[in-house]
Amino acid sequence: MNRRTRTALLGSALLLTVAAAAGSAGASASDESRRETVPAGVSATGESKREAAALTGKAKLYRSAGDDITFSFDAHLAANDKADPMKATGTFEFSHYLNGEGARAKAKVDCLLTGGKVAVVSGVITDSDLPGAEGKRVGITVHDVGRRDRLGYSWASTGSPVETKDLPKCVGSAPFEKVRKGTGDFTVVPWQPEL
Repeated sequence: MNRRTRTALLGSALLLTVAAAAGSAGASASDESRRETVPAGVSATGESKREAAALTGKAKLYRSAGDDITFSFDAHLAANDKADPMKATGTFEFSHYLNGEGARAKAKVDCLLTGGKVAVVSGVITDSDLPGAEGKRVGITVHDVGRRDRLGYSWASTGSPVETKDLPKCVGSAPFEKVRKGTGDFTVVPWQPEL
């Protein structure tokens, strides 16, 4: 590798490092005062830690019959909780309507596992207009492949979250549904546990 190529590669690596650190907290206080006021997820030097895993975004699913099916996610696993996916926080919501009939639900996240561009999130339904749904755990699997993401849900074989019995945390189905083009997409931050 010649000197010019090496310099260009080093410059690119530096640019990537600077871009990754953009938005991180920089403090001018002394090291000691910084240690006392460092928020969670930020190192003592003021650099932001990458969260351990995340699933975010909103999109509608494709159905040839015209069903209006929407899923949205705001699920996160903090860097400090990297070893325990069951410490994930956040919520997710879903709705399914056809010809003006259907239901919606909101769940509180209780587990998040991601690997590469695939995420499995579970949570307990806290609010829904589907009778019998509140208090039920549901799980959803997302495959982040750009604007044509895929999604699967734990009630795929039962037909309703109400029919799901004793679902463990972080269990979902294969991502067999497709996101409808132009309706949004999902973003998965891959989990990188120390094995």
